[in-house]
Amino acid sequence: MEQNLKINQLIGGKATDDRGSVSFVNDFNFANVKTFYQVENHRNNFIRAWHGHKKEGKYIYVAKGVALVGAVSMEDENVKKFILSENSPQILWVPPGYYNGFMNLKKDTVVQFFSTSTIEESLEDDIRMEYDKWDIWNIKYR
Repeated sequence: MEQNLKINQLIGGKATDDRGSVSFVNDFNFANVKTFYQVENHRNNFIRAWHGHKKEGKYIYVAKGVALVGAVSMEDENVKKFILSENSPQILWVPPGYYNGFMNLKKDTVVQFFSTSTIEESLEDDIRMEYDKWDIWNIKYR
């Protein structure tokens, strides 16, 4: 498994003092990253899902805003939900054999993806499902 991370393990943090704050993900290693891309939705609460790969893994980071991120195992369709936010900088590992998707919860959210595959490798390993196949997008009011 890449960097010995598990699907539900998030790495990162933020330090604040009288000078301001520093956001960090010091435990992240770019050694296996082959491509990188950044996604911004055209409106709030827009869903981009479900995109899967049998060979490719992805690291997901929210550089700005807040996003609800989902990951679904291709093997048993086990669904996991995560909230990633600029206020709590963390990287989520989505291993090969998972679908992933996200919905921005704040305007101008920026989601960054770091992939273990080249663009060519990714295109050969691309599996898509409808955005509502696993409907995790409802927010529970508390």
